[in-house]
Amino acid sequence: MTTSTERPGVPPTGGSPGAPSSSPSSAPRTSRASRAPLDPRLLRHVRAARSHVVRTALLGVVQAAAIIVTALALGGIGGALLSDAVAPQALPGLLAAVVLALLVRAGAVIIEQRTAHRAATAAIAQLRTDVVAHTARLGPRAGAGRGADVTTLATTGIENLRPYLVGYVPKLLLTCTATPLVLVALVLLDLDSALIALVTLPLIPIFMILVGKMTLGRSERLLADMRTLWAQMLDLVEGLPTLKALGRERGPERIIHRLGERHRGSTMGSLRYAFLSSFMLEFLATLSVALIAVHIGLRLVFGEMEIGPALAVLVLAPEVYLPLRQVGQQYHSSTDGLAAVNAAFAVLEEEGMADGTVPAPDLHQVTIALQEVSVRSRSGWAPHRISGQIRPGQITVLAGPSGSGKTTLQQVLLGLLPPDHGSVALRAADGTELPIAEVERRSFWDQVIWLPQRPVLRPGTLRELLLEVRPAASEEELAAAAARTGLDQVIAERGWEAQLGRGGQGLSLGERQRAALTRALLSEAPLVVLDEPTAHLDGGTEDLVIELLHTLRAQGRTIVLAAHRESLVDLADAVIEVRTAAAAEEVSR
Repeated sequence: MTTSTERPGVPPTGGSPGAPSSSPSSAPRTSRASRAPLDPRLLRHVRAARSHVVRTALLGVVQAAAIIVTALALGGIGGALLSDAVAPQALPGLLAAVVLALLVRAGAVIIEQRTAHRAATAAIAQLRTDVVAHTARLGPRAGAGRGADVTTLATTGIENLRPYLVGYVPKLLLTCTATPLVLVALVLLDLDSALIALVTLPLIPIFMILVGKMTLGRSERLLADMRTLWAQMLDLVEGLPTLKALGRERGPERIIHRLGERHRGSTMGSLRYAFLSSFMLEFLATLSVALIAVHIGLRLVFGEMEIGPALAVLVLAPEVYLPLRQVGQQYHSSTDGLAAVNAAFAVLEEEGMADGTVPAPDLHQVTIALQEVSVRSRSGWAPHRISGQIRPGQITVLAGPSGSGKTTLQQVLLGLLPPDHGSVALRAADGTELPIAEVERRSFWDQVIWLPQRPVLRPGTLRELLLEVRPAASEEELAAAAARTGLDQVIAERGWEAQLGRGGQGLSLGERQRAALTRALLSEAPLVVLDEPTAHLDGGTEDLVIELLHTLRAQGRTIVLAAHRESLVDLADAVIEVRTAAAAEEVSR
């Protein structure tokens, strides 16, 4: 039984080129809503962040206990020295307590810093992996035009989490653990000093809130500027050969310079706010400690307080404000880190296509049936109401002019993109149909080899690249396949162990096409999908491709070929005309 996958907005029969696009924006958007200083999504999603928070909170309690012991021991030593003229060496127990407390505190700080860096590295690695993997799962439409943007986010953007997790989060947790415990100690030692601390402490977070309102959205704009700069730079570098060929290589640097200046201005603005806020925080904390010190001094002069507790309070007073001061100093790290978290989860929370649960049947005996398939694009419906059958063991050509939606239709056939209207089904020999939306993608893709217009090749040697599709292939089989596609010329020049970079870097576009065709010949996948396989090849190599297609058909493969060249269309056992809604409307007139 055939079921159709439909979405709101069925294309009209005549087609409307102005149909609204439903594709998501090309860049993840960051929200400016008020955010918690410790994003709960990060704790739920990233295991390293959760363990880092728990470990840092426990170390904060240890540091608070060490601070209190140090203050009490120093107060006891100082009181005995000034009141009773007892030398410190006469109080070995208190001296030992001071030394031990200082060592414990130093050890806790060292452990916190070391584990913070490790946790940050693990958290960034997990988040980076998840962002890249989820972007791939979202499919080509969700990631259209966002490649450079995701690249920037997954590299320098997510790296903003490091100062956030290493600098800001430990100080925030220390504020939540050490400050309350030290305040309790102050209350027990001297209520007046504790009241002064309680009155002056809120001044620091109030000032931080004011700074936050002044810098609202600045971190998001800084991250957006950086991602725009990266995207423009990557586009420029990739397009340099074309620009040089057209004599336009001296123009785009002005755009990059303007973007760089904007990024520099945003960065300098953030630094100005950082210096100003740090100065004010230090001033407020110093003034607050001075108030406590003056109050204690006056009480000591009038004999209203003993010297031992007074010294202990003077040691504890700066420790009350220290964590908050450090939080203020790291505030801009928090905004940058939270902006990176928001940008990452804008991608991770984007809903992707649900995977099917039914294993794919053997594609050697399966007909792919298209029924009124339409996909919306920014400029209308392309393709528009396409119906047809792709029979096993035949060459089926998707014919149509550039921009008609041939590549998009191939993505629908592969289950990479759901149609906005219509359906695609796998029809078995007995006539039963299985909607492609219900098929488990991995079991389907394991039987498919796809050659897009710009082949994507993994880094490695030429030999490794070919053995990836047939690990048991012999030297003779590899050489024969390379000779059939013209790749043997590249191997003769560079050798089998020639190293390729990311995306096949080191090979020209035509050579990458030959390598991809060789992989298709070596592969035993029953369904071969090719998108303009002769687009970057010369006439002689085009003849090799035509011969290769004959070979694949003779092997019983099902071939889906997007093409507009007559030499390829003439090979077809069946032709499916692909057109846009606007073209269909012209035909109807």
